[in-house]
Formats: sequence, C-alpha cells, structure tokens
Amino acid sequence: MAESENKSCSLVEHFSKIHDFREEHKVLYPLKEILLITICAVIGGADNWVEIETFGKAKKEFFKKLVPLKHGIPSHDTFGDVFASIDHEQFKECFVNWVKSLQEEIKEIVAIDGKCLRHSYDTAEDKSAIYMVSAWANKQNLVLGQEKVSDKSNEITAIPKLLDLLELSGAIVTIDAIGCQKDIARKIIDKKAGYVLALKGNQGNLHEDVELYFEDQKSCNFSDAPHDLYESTDGDHGRVEIRNYGITEDIGWLKDRYEWPGLKSIGFVESKRDVNGKVSTETRYYITSLSADVKQFAEAVRGHWGIENKLHWVLDVNFKDDECRIRKENSPQNFAIVKHVASNLIRQENSTKKSMNVKRHLAGWDDKYLLKVISQ
Repeated sequence: MAESENKSCSLVEHFSKIHDFREEHKVLYPLKEILLITICAVIGGADNWVEIETFGKAKKEFFKKLVPLKHGIPSHDTFGDVFASIDHEQFKECFVNWVKSLQEEIKEIVAIDGKCLRHSYDTAEDKSAIYMVSAWANKQNLVLGQEKVSDKSNEITAIPKLLDLLELSGAIVTIDAIGCQKDIARKIIDKKAGYVLALKGNQGNLHEDVELYFEDQKSCNFSDAPHDLYESTDGDHGRVEIRNYGITEDIGWLKDRYEWPGLKSIGFVESKRDVNGKVSTETRYYITSLSADVKQFAEAVRGHWGIENKLHWVLDVNFKDDECRIRKENSPQNFAIVKHVASNLIRQENSTKKSMNVKRHLAGWDDKYLLKVISQ
C-alpha cells in the first residue's frame, strides 16, 4: 500500500474509539469501512445515504485499494442504521481530537455560533429540528468542534460544553449576544483566551449603558475619554460599506457596576451601507477582555462574520444542509460531523484554488485528487 493510501486510512483511525453497537459475529461491514466510504462520498458530492451507497459502488475499485471491502459496499439502509446508532458523544470527541492533529497552535479568532438543521425535525416522532453550535477557526479555515443544543434548551447551555472541548490558549473567542453571559466569559478567561461578546438587551441595562456612553462620547468627539478609532471601506457589485470602529478602556464605572470577568474594554461598530443608492445604518456594541487596540478589535469583529460566510453559507449552498432530511435517532448530528470532516479536508487541500463546489466535483471525478484530499 502506498504512503498516501496509508495516510488515508489513518484518517479513520482517529475515529477508532467509537463503539460499534452491532454484534461482532453478525458484522459484514466493519465500521472503519463505513466511515471511510461515507467521508469520501460526502467529499465527492454525496448528500444522503442513497447517494453514498451509489458513490461507493461506483468507486468500489478505489476503496479496495484502501480497505479489504470483503463484503463489498453496504446498502443505503445499512449506512443509515449505523449512523443512527453511533454514539454522538464519542463521534464528537473523536472529531475534536482529529482536528487537534490538523491544526496549528490556536493564536487567532475562534468564532462560535449556532445553526439549525432545518429538516432534522420528525413530526411522527414529535421531534423538533436540531440546533448545533460550532466553533470556527477563521484563519485556518477549520471547524474545531460542535455541540448539539439539548431539547428544550438553547445555546447558552451548549456553548460552555463546546468550550470545554477546545484548546483555546491565546485565541480570541467571539460570540453573538446570546453568549454574552458571565459564566461563559469566565470560562473563556479560564481557558487562557480572550473574548469579544456582542451586546443586546439580554443583559439588563448593560447594552443601554454602553450605548448611552458611546453616544455621549461621539457628541463631544471623544474629548472626555481615551479611545482608539478606525475606519474601513469595502464594496462590490453596487454595494459600498463604511465601518467605523471604536474602543475604549475608560470603563471603571462599568466594571464596578457589572463585575464582568476579565472585562477591559467596550467597543462599537457603526456600519453605513449603500446598496445601489439605498442607504442603511446599524450600530453594534461589544464588551471585550482585549486592550483598547482598535485594529485587533476590528479584526475580531470581522472574523466572527467568517463563521456565517465561510461555514454556514458553505454548508447550506455546497452541502445542501437546509435540504438534508436525515432524521433518524443520532443521524442528523452525526452526519453534521461528517460534513465538517469533509469541509475541513477540502479546505486544507491547497494544490488547487478552485471553489468548494468545484473541489467536491473534482474529488468525485478524479480518484487521485480524492486520495490527495483524504491523505492530509
């Protein structure tokens, strides 16, 4: 077996700790083979169990070079049954450990945000759609981990569990307003990371106090407080957006009133957008454990948008996340992990600068390229 083929098999070795629920003497298709076929098929464009079975059969000779494939390619029902029964906690833990083997030391922006698996609901079983919270390393283009939001709960309970999984020393963690909680801020500080947390009306008067402070300072051109300001402009296709960023450490009054763990600064972003002559303005406010370095603050805010643009959008458009009707038992959250594995592998393969969609097609057409993708 070639060196690249050995590497490709090492991919699934990271998931070898997953318990196979099936009776050993009845197993025709080893879990290792099912995982390898599934991951390769999703990389190559498959989006459901029938397509995964079809891909496997079309690529049977390719897979025979990597694994024994003693009984051939499983049926789509077998793929579905296996992923429905795989312990999601084990699968999630194996994924996180695999990502740690890929990633460099985390000294960058890690954005945390939630996404609904819209068609994971099951009315027959009175099962609502699943919500997953993911962590995204913006510069390395890696999904670092994910956590399923428990039924009858929300992201506030899932985010601390996700943080517990991750190595974050030196990172800057960004979270939308729902994650603006003291316990979450404390956990980030305990992980030796910094935070930039968006504000809304979910923290009593905190949002209002920060907004009033900045409005007052703007009215006197910040003459009363040390501050750092920065402006950026970008646009395309008839859209121009000007963003004004501001940050200050002049918050002794705020620290005394609210006692937030690690709080050093507060900041704002004022966005003025002109789309074909139609102008809109929005201002967002933040609390942060960072010092008042406005360019670092601006980078963190922009970096957070990467989880929407580079991850959630890609999952919806390229991996058809919103159309996925995989619903049985643990299947939705496990298949979400498979997509994250596929996405990470495709992004890390840099021999071609093609889009995610083109790379998926190429992996489906070209066995050599598929092997290159899974051999990292």
